[in-house]
Amino acid sequence: MDVNKKTQRNRFTRMCIGEAIVELMKRETLDKITVSQIAKKAGISRMTYYHYYDSKVNAIEDYLREIIIQYLTENKKRPKEERFMEYSHILFSIEFFDQYATFFIIMERQGLYSVLVNAVNHFMVELYSDHKDMIYRAYYYAGALLNTFINWEKTGKLVSAQDVAKMISESAPQMP
Repeated sequence: MDVNKKTQRNRFTRMCIGEAIVELMKRETLDKITVSQIAKKAGISRMTYYHYYDSKVNAIEDYLREIIIQYLTENKKRPKEERFMEYSHILFSIEFFDQYATFFIIMERQGLYSVLVNAVNHFMVELYSDHKDMIYRAYYYAGALLNTFINWEKTGKLVSAQDVAKMISESAPQMP
């Protein structure tokens, strides 16, 4: 399904489905959640669910893709000269994804960390497709940021987002 061709209305429906799954995953594992439960929680019919998705993992992947698209949209409003691994960009990333902390923690706790990593890797490949020499640095950075972010959230944010961003920026290799 081409994300760029989706309308606002079906984006809203798909986000409702994703949010319904996240809510249900607070109480049950993904494999035990039924499409009927998702449809009821999202306020849609089962037919609508199947119009968009053929699996629950596919729905979760789409929800994550929409989060990343929103991140990219917000990121475009930021200074162009800023580099990914600079403090200000890392802080922006942490603060942006903090609003989806519950989703990330639930995914990790339910053994779906690979879905997160695959989405981040896909994003990095798209972003650095013209810079083959940078892709492994991008994987390094994205994986480190994701892992640090999730563990920061899971442990109750024992230090500030600013402190985490500073630690990451001081240890990250420089990239465009």
